[in-house]
Amino acid sequence: MNKNVKNITVIICFISIIFGFMVSNIIKTDRASSYSERRKLAEFPQISFEKLFSGDWFEEFEKYSLDQFVFRDGFRTIKAIGMFYLFYQNDNNGIYIVDGNISKIDYPLNEKSVINAAEKLNEVYEKYLQGLKVYYSIIPDKNYFLAAENGYLGIDYDIMQKIMDQNIENMKYINLFDSLAIEDYYKTDIHWSQEKILKATNKLLNELGSDIQIDESQYSRKELYPFYGSYYRQLALSITPDKLIYMTNDLLEKAEVYDYESKTYSNVYMPDRFNGMDAYDVFLSGAKALITIENPESTADRELILFRDSFGSSIAPLLLSSYSKITLVDLRYISTDLLGEFVEFSEKQDVLFLYNTQIINNSYMLK
Repeated sequence: MNKNVKNITVIICFISIIFGFMVSNIIKTDRASSYSERRKLAEFPQISFEKLFSGDWFEEFEKYSLDQFVFRDGFRTIKAIGMFYLFYQNDNNGIYIVDGNISKIDYPLNEKSVINAAEKLNEVYEKYLQGLKVYYSIIPDKNYFLAAENGYLGIDYDIMQKIMDQNIENMKYINLFDSLAIEDYYKTDIHWSQEKILKATNKLLNELGSDIQIDESQYSRKELYPFYGSYYRQLALSITPDKLIYMTNDLLEKAEVYDYESKTYSNVYMPDRFNGMDAYDVFLSGAKALITIENPESTADRELILFRDSFGSSIAPLLLSSYSKITLVDLRYISTDLLGEFVEFSEKQDVLFLYNTQIINNSYMLK
């Protein structure tokens, strides 16, 4: 009798849990996006006979169900704990930790993508930059400092640089690999920390021909805390967050940023963006196809055209003291063919292509 009661109790509990999850998922309001994963979540798929007969609707519904499942973030944390501390896996979906530094495996080296990146730079040069002083530089990702020596798969950075060197024409390479260290990056994010990259900035300025060198005494530090970077959210475990520090001074406070897409002006730093979907948007309001920064105190007639990814958002303010204007172009969001309609190229400009290794290894996103 006691055995029957026990079995019945187990069955009732099991059914109650299943029923509870079902009801919770039915009544729960769908979320448009996931703050922890920094992405949009799947919406309920539209029903059509074509999708039903092809099976596409069921695939879309499965993605929707997984994205909108109740307590999703909690289950992600449980999975991460199990992977790292129960099964002693080295990574969880490619995310790994070394001495508090979170990174994501980027492997293997896609040589075709590297060649494509070089060809894209050559294409831009041929269309717009002939006769100008043109440079390119590569920003190593955190795996350059962490992966190989800690037993994780990583790309061959020497081969990447060699392929770029062999395929890029009419541009001078500025090597930043020896000007950076793992300490120069956020522990929980992919990006470098602005206050740590003065050495790299000075190397760029020197190679670009500027007489100006910057140091920390020229800026005041503004701290924002806590900064949970993109890798922190993908890790799904609780570790110590970073501080987001931005370097400012009178020049940067007066500088104006113009966004060609929205046709609006804004400031170099936007601390109100810190609590948004991506806290790194504090720098130049985040990802933008085409913006300019005007230096109100410049006596020089020299400009910089900076082809960049998100890393460029934090280094551009540090370069501004040497230029009257910096134009930032993100080819992930604007086509090369359209540049001539918005940017006037001239001999008074320096040009710098500045991309991190993950962009070069996945360069087909460049338009």
